Amino acid sequence: MFSNFLDFSDCDILVVGDCMLDSYWHGSTKRISPEAPVPVVGIDILEDRAGGAANVAVNTSNIGIKTTLVSLAGADKPGKKIQHLLKQQLIDCDFILSNEITTTTKTRIVSQNQQLLRIDKETYPKTNFSTLVEQKCFKYIPNVNAVIISDYNKGCLVDCKKIIAYAKKYKKLVVVDPKGKNYYKYYGASIITPNLSEFEEVVGKCNTLKEIPEKAIKLIKQLNINALLVTLSEKGMMLVTKDGRSYHLQAASREVFDVTGAGDTVISVLASFISKGYDYLQAAKIANIAAGIVVEKSGTSPITLAELIQKLNDKNHSPTGVLSLKNLMKCLAIEHLNNKKIVFTNGCFDILHAGHIKYLQAAKNLGDKLIVAVNSDSSVKQLKGNNRPINNLSRRMAVLAGLKSVDWVVSFDDLTPEKTIQKIKPDVLVKGGDYNIDNIVGSSFVKSYGGTVEIIDFLIGHSTTSIIEKCLSLS
Repeated sequence: MFSNFLDFSDCDILVVGDCMLDSYWHGSTKRISPEAPVPVVGIDILEDRAGGAANVAVNTSNIGIKTTLVSLAGADKPGKKIQHLLKQQLIDCDFILSNEITTTTKTRIVSQNQQLLRIDKETYPKTNFSTLVEQKCFKYIPNVNAVIISDYNKGCLVDCKKIIAYAKKYKKLVVVDPKGKNYYKYYGASIITPNLSEFEEVVGKCNTLKEIPEKAIKLIKQLNINALLVTLSEKGMMLVTKDGRSYHLQAASREVFDVTGAGDTVISVLASFISKGYDYLQAAKIANIAAGIVVEKSGTSPITLAELIQKLNDKNHSPTGVLSLKNLMKCLAIEHLNNKKIVFTNGCFDILHAGHIKYLQAAKNLGDKLIVAVNSDSSVKQLKGNNRPINNLSRRMAVLAGLKSVDWVVSFDDLTPEKTIQKIKPDVLVKGGDYNIDNIVGSSFVKSYGGTVEIIDFLIGHSTTSIIEKCLSLS
């Protein structure tokens, strides 16, 4: 099961940034005030939640990661309340508490699931606490998998270049949720995750989605970072990497209830999965799914591992049948997260017969998902002669896709499927007949990363060639 695979107990993450207290006052509204044309709310529930960098820490902790939060807060009741909430979530708090500031508190008046009013209370520090924040971070960085910088521009992260440089010294992942116009303080980070308005504040107005990659590449070079992930609200996300590639991840169809804290969830999930070994694109796809979950909730609500597992296990994220290699790779990203064993085989499959059916059933029994790679018409001609194939590629793939044992069908143009195998990286490579395992195309590559190679005997007396010869003898 996917839940067994998503074990983050070996991961440690340091979160550093501005924390805040999100308070919710819930009550009913039954009348208008006689003093002014405003509703009267009878408060009956008071609720406090961790916000800002504290919410980021709650998200990573909920995923199962050992989390430490370095932050700046006032030496006041809200500051103590945040630490109490975090300790309940088993998060280690290393706070600088100052009498010269008031902990940022956002109080929301809510009635019938509608926010009527928000009251903010905060003061900014006159003292620059950068050195103290850096010293605290330096203690943890050598022993964590990643550093998340959650900047809400409240005074904790006046300058974080030294934190990033120290993390790079130890080759740690650094993920930044930025704020303000000065992105040079994030120089050298691994990936930065602004929303569109924050991105435009730095690079200028983007009139179309096509402009985002162009401007992102320039910023990536200026900041010496690996990637930018720009969140686009209902339009999803745009991932741009330093090699010039861009990926528009569409938002899932959903009812948006409240976007509060969605950015915290994105950066938490992104950092968590990259730390676990997934590339930026795979992690961004999962973060996009996670964001779709939290916006359907009310207020600052972190993701839970159970919710993420359920959504990732949704079959809608893994279509079957005939796919391009590009779309197949998207499916495999989810299947690998699901700890599914991927089986790969290939062939011409010109005229499907009982031998093929038995062979494909046996191949499927070696794992969870079976990929059948099919030679293109041109490669079949080179292998079998100008009179082949009898059935063209689209027909051959359609018939294979209709088999219960086959999950995905993909085509390849080369004489061998070696390049396709190298991209897919199957857990099991299967070939039929009397091959020697070492002579099977792709066997050395598959075995190099711990995969296995299997040979399945063909059903005697069944072959495409014999069927063609019999048909010719009857004509």
